[in-house]
Amino acid sequence: MERDPHRLLTALVCVSLLAACGEPEADPAAEAVARGQADYQVYCAVCHGAQGEGYAADNANALAHPAFLAVATDEFLRSAIIRGRPGTPMSAWGVDWGGPLDDDSVDDLVAYLRAYAQGSPLDVHGDVVTGEGARALGTYETKCSSCHGAQGEGNTAMSLNNPEFLDTVSDGYLRFAIQAGRVEVGMPAFASTLTTQTIDDLVVLIRSWAVEPNQVLPDLPVFDPDQVVFQPEGDEAEFTTEDRLVPAAEIYEQYEAGKAMVLLDARPPADYSESHIAGAISIPFYAVEEYVDQLPDDVWIICYCACPHAESGLAADALEAAGFTRVKVIDEGVNFWEEQGYPMSAGPNP
Repeated sequence: MERDPHRLLTALVCVSLLAACGEPEADPAAEAVARGQADYQVYCAVCHGAQGEGYAADNANALAHPAFLAVATDEFLRSAIIRGRPGTPMSAWGVDWGGPLDDDSVDDLVAYLRAYAQGSPLDVHGDVVTGEGARALGTYETKCSSCHGAQGEGNTAMSLNNPEFLDTVSDGYLRFAIQAGRVEVGMPAFASTLTTQTIDDLVVLIRSWAVEPNQVLPDLPVFDPDQVVFQPEGDEAEFTTEDRLVPAAEIYEQYEAGKAMVLLDARPPADYSESHIAGAISIPFYAVEEYVDQLPDDVWIICYCACPHAESGLAADALEAAGFTRVKVIDEGVNFWEEQGYPMSAGPNP
């Protein structure tokens, strides 16, 4: 009989709470799940959903999906959390990459996700897959590209060509994912419609997109109070809407007009170092409260992220809760800004 993952999770957390109230023996596993759950709600739920159901923002995948957890190893999960998926809205959360999670916290988060699993993990990672990627090009175009992108770059579904993903995923994982699908979120189970060889050809095609991932730790931004305001000599920015969400084009118009503003990059620091709006400062959405005393309340603060406005929305919430009234969010996010050819920079400085 299949276990109810939500009931199991509730039970594990309850055990942990009872232990905190004086039970003679604490359950380390339950305590790890409880700590992981707390971190998940702060850092992950904004995109992956409160219970790992996915698609809360930017089509982030369902981490609690049984087919995913059946083949996602603990090491695969750890690597994804620590190093993220550079070039996508999935940030690097490991402390060495500028994120808030040390190794113990990452292990707790993995334990929390694993509590959603139904049944034992599948032993597919030693599977040998052979085929010809060229034979799968037509199948990929008709069956996969509309969601995963023409070259696996991702569209409404996750990117398949990401170097970090392909560096840690096994061929058996890819084969099973194609076979089993994610029916609840729109990905068919192709085991009944594609031959075994066609599926293996797809795996070989996806594997052909692999390139060496970046292993160099980024130079991380350091907050400098003297660089908070961009164009500090400019007049106050003016907006045509009272809504918090503002089109990137309108922000750019104020930017080019030399108006004073604070451009707040709400993503984790490694994302900022990789690329950010020229003139922006780095204040991650989960740390805004630490900086409110160093931010001006008489200049518009423009928050942005990449998902496209989930994390920046949380940053704006924190600012407004602290009493700031001049707060806006770039509606389409930083990726759209870059696609328009608007000014961007890279590295640890604005």
